[in-house]
Amino acid sequence: MIPKASRVFSRINCRAAVAAWRRPRAILWVAVGVVALGFLVTLEIAARRYTGQPGPITNQVQEVLFAPKPGPLYGGLALMMVALTWRQRFIAAGIAIGIDVVFVLVRWAADVKTADGHFFGNGALWVMLGYGVIAVTRRTGPERILLLKAVGLGLLLVAGRKTGDTWLLITAKTRSAVLDPYVATADHALGNPSWLAGRILKATGPVGTHLLDVVYAQLAVAAIVVALYQLRNVTVERRFPRHHLVRTFLVIGLLGPAIYMIFPVVGPVFAYGPGASGTGGVQWAVANLWPDTPLPINIPHPVSYDDLTPRNCMPSLHTAWATAIFIHSRKGPRILRFAGAFWLVATLSATLGFGYHYGVDLVAGVVFALTIEAALRSIERGWDRFGVQLVAYGATVFAALLLSYRYLPVEMARHPWAFGPLLILALASVIYGYVRTTRLWEPKSAPVRQPEPQPELV
Repeated sequence: MIPKASRVFSRINCRAAVAAWRRPRAILWVAVGVVALGFLVTLEIAARRYTGQPGPITNQVQEVLFAPKPGPLYGGLALMMVALTWRQRFIAAGIAIGIDVVFVLVRWAADVKTADGHFFGNGALWVMLGYGVIAVTRRTGPERILLLKAVGLGLLLVAGRKTGDTWLLITAKTRSAVLDPYVATADHALGNPSWLAGRILKATGPVGTHLLDVVYAQLAVAAIVVALYQLRNVTVERRFPRHHLVRTFLVIGLLGPAIYMIFPVVGPVFAYGPGASGTGGVQWAVANLWPDTPLPINIPHPVSYDDLTPRNCMPSLHTAWATAIFIHSRKGPRILRFAGAFWLVATLSATLGFGYHYGVDLVAGVVFALTIEAALRSIERGWDRFGVQLVAYGATVFAALLLSYRYLPVEMARHPWAFGPLLILALASVIYGYVRTTRLWEPKSAPVRQPEPQPELV
């Protein structure tokens, strides 16, 4: 027989658990998890149907044993370790490296061929999964939740990369026609900045090219550095901050490819230049003009392109991510603020100089990033009138930019003196609105009360 008092306490605990799960925040997280799982399953099915290749779920599972692609596996492990003590971090890193060494030796002994750079990463994935098991089996209460959040954060970073790769492949397979002539024509309103930047980069020689190539390729590393700074106190405070860079980074990567499907663009180096190694080429280009010869103003029309080159220009997600890094580095120490500003300027220079994006892509990318950042901050702190207005305005400007690139490119090219300033004004208005609104959200520090003068004894 179970004592009556025990039954009463058991019922109270059950009711408390049910009440906790009924809280809006818990319901929101459950809904987000269900939507994320459904999205991954849908993307897996779409990848197999349209590309004939496995999707993000299968690719992630395969990397438990097979050689992983170069990517943020150790970056995900670093994010997960923000919830561990220093001793636990050293142990986790040592185990991950040890597992990778074993995998490399086994592949070498079995003479298993791997692609260049596909050597390390299995260990990091094993450790993250292992800590997920530890959280479920060996932790309870807030400690379990904290560790599960840390593991989920690391795995989300890795899954985000896999999801992005699948998205890009789907855009190439399903969007046979690209809209580069429209965007290239609209870019006349800004003076064809990609053509100018391409010539400047060519004049700098291999030094400038190599530097910008490193910056462009290692954008995720910069994001992880900023995120680790923001999450540096998780171990001490035993909670994650209300908002951090990883959330913005992942949402930008999740929503951006949907715009790629609506507005497929390959970029000037592919559409009007020699292409790049591995994809594209002169045989698919509209004309071999980039970066030496400005594009003539003609009536644009969609053009066919290959099924390998991602349609990943509109908006420029590299610009959006670099903008997010810049925003989140503003509250760091001076060296981090300097690095965030440098990464933004260098990324913009690389996207234009390498011919991966048009100038109007960058304008759309900044507006896209600021709108998403404002929405995430509003969700976290609670929606108010200023947040609603900022997000609605940013979304409206972004939609207006896309519509103007698609339906007014000739007018934009023929009247750059009018449309160029309008584009810059639209961008500046969103930046101003974001800065003004976020300053209103900052907590006001109470003025220091000055001690009243006391009469002196004579």
